Amino acid sequence: MLKGIPKIIPPQLLKVLAEMGHSDRIVIADGNFPAESMGKDCIVVRMDGHGVPEVLDAVLRLMPLDGYVEHPMSLMEVMPGDDVKTPIWDTYRDIVKKYEDRGDSVIRNVERFAFYEEAKKAYAIVATGEEAVYANVMLQKGVI
Repeated sequence: MLKGIPKIIPPQLLKVLAEMGHSDRIVIADGNFPAESMGKDCIVVRMDGHGVPEVLDAVLRLMPLDGYVEHPMSLMEVMPGDDVKTPIWDTYRDIVKKYEDRGDSVIRNVERFAFYEEAKKAYAIVATGEEAVYANVMLQKGVI
């Protein structure tokens, strides 16, 4: 047991976060994200029983966002013509404001297939059971 570590963080994810260096990226993926195929060259951590917001909150408690880039947090953009609402993004904005002095200005939207290409280069992908669509988040690690 360790003090100060959110209970939701499994040992494998704690190890991944500790191993990551400045500018390494981690994807916190929804249940529809192709985590295993995108993560062939990275570490895939399964957290199927959890949603993205609770995992995002726990990760941001431990990991700083990159202060040397304007947008260290990326969301997968809704495809044109896809009539989908993304209220979960408001939840993400509230979460990031708790941990980031720059507030939600650190967030950018990335076109779906560009997001996939960036995800393939991530250090790790956390596969959640999140049911909301377009709920994927990519974080770029900063320094302490």
